[in-house]
Amino acid sequence: MERLESLRDDDPVIYGTIRGELNRRRTGLEMIPSENHCSHAVRQALGSILTDKYSEGYAGKRYYGGNEFVDVAERAAIERAKALFGVPHANVQPYSGSPANLAVYFALCKPGDVIMGQSLPDGGHLTHGWKASVTGQFFKSVQYHVRPDGYIDIDEVKKLAEENRPKLIWVGATAYPRGLPFEELGGIADSVGAYLAADISHVAGLIVGGVHRSPVPYAHIITTTTHKTLRGPRGALIMVTEKGMQKDPDLADKVDKAVFPGLQGGPHDHQTAAIAVALLEASRPEFKEYAAQIVKNAKALAAALTENGIRLVSGGTDNHLLLIDLTPFGKGNGVFVQEALDQVGITTNKNTIPNEPASPFYPSGIRLGTAAITTRGMREGEMKLIGRMFADVISEVKGYQLPEDKKQRGEYLNKFRAEISGSKRLAGIKGEVMALCSRFPVYPELEVE
Repeated sequence: MERLESLRDDDPVIYGTIRGELNRRRTGLEMIPSENHCSHAVRQALGSILTDKYSEGYAGKRYYGGNEFVDVAERAAIERAKALFGVPHANVQPYSGSPANLAVYFALCKPGDVIMGQSLPDGGHLTHGWKASVTGQFFKSVQYHVRPDGYIDIDEVKKLAEENRPKLIWVGATAYPRGLPFEELGGIADSVGAYLAADISHVAGLIVGGVHRSPVPYAHIITTTTHKTLRGPRGALIMVTEKGMQKDPDLADKVDKAVFPGLQGGPHDHQTAAIAVALLEASRPEFKEYAAQIVKNAKALAAALTENGIRLVSGGTDNHLLLIDLTPFGKGNGVFVQEALDQVGITTNKNTIPNEPASPFYPSGIRLGTAAITTRGMREGEMKLIGRMFADVISEVKGYQLPEDKKQRGEYLNKFRAEISGSKRLAGIKGEVMALCSRFPVYPELEVE
């Protein structure tokens, strides 16, 4: 058992915070697609004494002494990443996904170069050139979109690439429920002489689990976070493929120099060790079963939502992620549904949808995923129940509509929150959620008074 008596005595505030968060997770459903429940072994490595070490440089080439054991952990993480994804080079030091993507820019581009990525409201990521990101301001960003059916518009990507001749094209997304078209975009990148960077942060676990195609034959560089479907700690990897090495034999060195000393100082050694543990876990046969169940659950949940009259962007999913389109109930209603779901113990996030009719802060979609609830052991039968609960929550709040006058929104939202806090229907759903969670315990090794 893992106990926290020392923390309880030394810092009651943080102890209470952890205790509260543990209770929230045990009694609710974590359904944000970016989140998961990592293993006890991963958390042990993450909370180890390796957090105290400083290790600027790379294994065997450090600027500090005393790194002989840290080097073992970093080399293990590197070799496991290379074997798991089938690549000749891996850098395991990026602090997180956005810094990893910035390192790719630093390795390949100069300010003002043309880059391409999927538009944020169409499911893309901030760091793929969106205007609010530094990547959309330091580079000439050309954004591509999805078709009316919710799938990436390959014809538009090809047209934009031919017209703009980008240095770098991104494929990867944060709210795209379909399989990523690595082969198609790889061909387009080759035709215009661009690098293709595949950001597989959301689907990395599905790729190593064999239920999503791999970008390795088609991309030059691959980035991924390690905490989503890969079920590791917060962190990231940058990998260079054989195709990337053929395009530029110095590409691996450029990536390493971009991470350090280009953008980062000393790596987080405890994080590196925890990534190594997660990669070992992902290499085992049971992880393939887990990845397959994530997708089965997502498809079952999509079917349940559709049967209950809920519209989904693209009509379904090929991965772990679903995007609910709330426009049949009005525009900008994501905030109401997200907060009502929070009220019953289901954690999701409001999200833009393609051709968003409202604003990014008050969007018209809800993004949800099945990775964390699959970790708890839930299967298709539970997805049918969860789908019905979603529909009931949406039905309870569908009459609310955000005022057009921005000055009235704060008061309206406060009134909404007060009303749903007294909803008997939502209280009943919360009881159902808690009963479901009690059948699928999480973090059983944690003992908190």
